[in-house]
Amino acid sequence: MEPEEAGTSSPRTPSSQFAWRNLSKTLILAYQSFGVVYGDLSTSPLYVYTSTFVGKLQRHHDEETIFGVFSLIFWTLTLIPLIKYVFILLSADDNGEGGTFALYSLLCRYGRFSLLPNQQAADEELSAYKYGSSSLAGSSALKRFLEKHKKLRTALLLVVLFGACMVIGDGVLTPAISVLSSVSGLQVTEKKLNSGEVVLLACIILVGLFALQHWGTHKVAFLFAPIVIIWLISIFSVGIYNIVRWNPKILKALSPYYVIKFFRKNGRDGWISLGGILLCTTGTEAMFADLGHFTALSIRLAFGFVVYPCLVVQYMGQAAFLSRNPESILTSFYDSIPDPVFWPVFVIATLAAIVGSQAVITATFSIIKQCHSLGCFPRVKVVHTSRHIYGQIYIPEINWILMILCLAITIGFQDTTWIGNAYGVACITVMFVTTWLMALVIIFAWQRNIFLAVAFLFFFGTIEGVYLSASVMKVAQGGWVPIALSFIFMVVMYVWHYGTRMKYNFDLHNKVSLKWLLGLGPSLGIVRVPGIGLIYSELATGVPAIFSHFVTNLPAFHKVLVFVCVKSVPVPYVSPEERYLIGRICPRPYRMYRCIVRYGYKDIQRDNGDFESQLIQSIAEFIQMEAEDAQFSSSEISSLDGRMAVISTRSAQSSLSLIAAEQEDIDFASTTVSSKSPYTPELEITL
Repeated sequence: MEPEEAGTSSPRTPSSQFAWRNLSKTLILAYQSFGVVYGDLSTSPLYVYTSTFVGKLQRHHDEETIFGVFSLIFWTLTLIPLIKYVFILLSADDNGEGGTFALYSLLCRYGRFSLLPNQQAADEELSAYKYGSSSLAGSSALKRFLEKHKKLRTALLLVVLFGACMVIGDGVLTPAISVLSSVSGLQVTEKKLNSGEVVLLACIILVGLFALQHWGTHKVAFLFAPIVIIWLISIFSVGIYNIVRWNPKILKALSPYYVIKFFRKNGRDGWISLGGILLCTTGTEAMFADLGHFTALSIRLAFGFVVYPCLVVQYMGQAAFLSRNPESILTSFYDSIPDPVFWPVFVIATLAAIVGSQAVITATFSIIKQCHSLGCFPRVKVVHTSRHIYGQIYIPEINWILMILCLAITIGFQDTTWIGNAYGVACITVMFVTTWLMALVIIFAWQRNIFLAVAFLFFFGTIEGVYLSASVMKVAQGGWVPIALSFIFMVVMYVWHYGTRMKYNFDLHNKVSLKWLLGLGPSLGIVRVPGIGLIYSELATGVPAIFSHFVTNLPAFHKVLVFVCVKSVPVPYVSPEERYLIGRICPRPYRMYRCIVRYGYKDIQRDNGDFESQLIQSIAEFIQMEAEDAQFSSSEISSLDGRMAVISTRSAQSSLSLIAAEQEDIDFASTTVSSKSPYTPELEITL
């Protein structure tokens, strides 16, 4: 191709190509987000009005009351999902990650709030750490106050765990209410099914849903996005039809004046109905929690231009239908569907409910994994369901526990209103916890004026507090379920975290002193056999006490000893180039090293052979680096515990040459550690 003549320009410059590429990528991510993020939120019209009109409000409601309920739904959708989450919370990402743990991670980096004492100065050098000190006097004083009082830091952790437990409760309640609400449409057909048959059908679908979880959610976004999009188009079209067909005056209810009229007329009954109205926001937290799989812009585009208007029109259409057909309050959604399109809408509603349930179950697995990374959950088996999509996991034990709990709730309640009461408590509690954590992030991470954080907390905390108070009134009518589940999971998490802290502190206070170790001499008083010995310990500093037992009871040790510590750091991901932190804990003749393997709270620790080979390669490169820098060292004891280096693993060929070059420290023929050797600690890598 001939070069362009001077003074001419190509029809598409590189900058325009880059902009177009970014735009197309954003649009693709926005499309994918429908199948992962919005399945739960988009199916809320199935049960919101049914859960709202209860008690006296169900028996006595007129057009003005129905208009007031819709106005409340509209402003709730506008203030919480749109303004709070889309415009504010999506900006509070942790290196692109969102959710409760992302906010807690930010706080732990900008303040010493973590209770586990395994943080190191080297962790702050991670590229994802972005550590910064507060520049505002007020925030600095508040940070020192929180850091000084351990009880406050414990309370912060408990709040985070409580929010996480409520998300786990969503994993139980979402499939139950979504599937039961969708199949309840069969009760309004010509061949009506009774409630028992509907519950049986819902249970069959739920068992199938949980049984298929072990296949994973590979390509879930592309497969499920069309279902949710068709569903949104369907409810939008039905909403338009109902507005035009039944009562176009419903447009006036967009005014907040109808909210005031609603509370003036209904008083306490109107306040209690808020427990049902807040169900229009179920699934909102997913926009923030699933941020790491998409981008903030893609989620904003999908919600602002598609999901939000479709939901508003659907709720408006249902209200228009109810204003002329108040007797259909218990089956308002399916009754409002025109007869010619009833069955297509019913099928797509059932599929959309399954999609929403699938996304929440997968999110529950991710939450459990993150809890373990914080040292707050027992070890469980984690299965990686996709080689191509990072982070797609399946936890068998949790899956079957969720299924049993979900079936128990479905069979026990057999009513979407009671399940909705429980769902509302879980939903608003998670939002309330997020609001408090976000206020702290504004102060410490964003380093904004404390009054801005107070204003944010007061505005959204007041709104959510009113909804929370209404939900608490329904604790006896099903709201106790998420509270009981959260209490059980929270006890397990905190006890495990407490035990982890106690064990680490015990090991820290009983570690072998360096003076005692140096007194043994370079040979450590025992025979040194060729090869590498790996000793696993949770200590990030010092030599564990168990080593003294090894020395006194084992007749031989490998020439090279490596103390390996696998730990989590308060960042979502650690790049492979920064994963291994290597140091020498004794003078060079002892040939004793420390390797700290660092993972983020969303990193997946894969149990494959690459881990051991990369670890040994890192040790070899560190030894090579020390050999090259030996001329600058004034003493053999100059490099002791505390001086460590980040080692990036290179290609296998160069690493092997480094190992072979260090014959005096490593016997190349023995670098592979065999579990059959009686002198080699067993290699065990678990979550």
